[in-house]
This record gives sequence, structure tokens and C-alpha cells, in this order.
Amino acid sequence: MNLIRVMQHLSTGHASVRRVLPSRALEAIENAIRETEAKHAGQIRFAVEASLELAPLLAGQTAQQRAVDVFSRLRVWDTENNNGVLIYLLLADRDVEIVADRGIHVKLGKEVWEAICREMEAAFRAGQFEAGVLAGIHAVGEHLSRHFPARGGKSNELPDSPVVL
Repeated sequence: MNLIRVMQHLSTGHASVRRVLPSRALEAIENAIRETEAKHAGQIRFAVEASLELAPLLAGQTAQQRAVDVFSRLRVWDTENNNGVLIYLLLADRDVEIVADRGIHVKLGKEVWEAICREMEAAFRAGQFEAGVLAGIHAVGEHLSRHFPARGGKSNELPDSPVVL
């Protein structure tokens, strides 16, 4: 058990999310997802969580493991072309994870997602949370546009609004 990590999680609450991503930033994120999705047939979800609950934290749950749980909970996998992508931010760890459904993951692989995460995390270290999230959404959108171009009559399969857990 990492005591420093436990203390970070215990001291990071919902107020921390509101501080780094106020309502105007969440609106900008929703608009960016909507605008990006107009250019491709994929689906993007963004979720931010202040910290892990105590039991998973003490059990050593990683941000990656939690992101997979959130991917399932938000049903990001439930798209026609298996091309949903979750961008998950665990604020206490300053860790971004991208979980992509098999339809898009097989075309890009883990390295592409990790590179986007590292760029976002660099922006977060500079205190630029909104800019980092928007850059990540646009980067994911570019890949989705390349592999799943927009088609007429496409419906929005998943909500565009950010999820604050």
C-alpha cells in the first residue's frame, strides 16, 4: 500500500474537480466531443473522477483498472461499429487512461493511446486541464476520422456530456 497515494486520494474531492474543470470547461468539453463526432462515425466519452473510494484504493486498484470499469459502466462498448473511446481522468493520480473498443483499438494499438495520454498529462502538469482534455479529444477524433469517417444519417449513440464520477 502506497501511503502517499492514499493521502492524495483522501484529500482530493469533488471540489478539486470543480476547481480544475469548472462548468464552463465541462461545456467546452461537451461541445468539443459533439463537434469532433460530426467528423467521424465513432463515439467519445470523457469521464473525470476526483479519487477512488477507500476499498478499491486500499486494494491497489490502478487508474487503468478503474477506467475499464468506467468504460463498462458507461456502456462505451455498446456501439454499432465497436468504435467507442473513453478518456478517463483520475484527478488524485493526475493519470489519464484511454480505453478503446475493439473496433478502433485493433487499428491503432496501445502505443497511440498512451502517446495521447502522455500529452494530456503534460498539459495537466502545467495546470492546463481544460486545454489538455480538449487536445486529447481532438487527437482521438483525428484517429476516429481516419478509420471511421462520417457517414450520413449517423445517430449519436452515446451522450456527449462529460461524466463527473
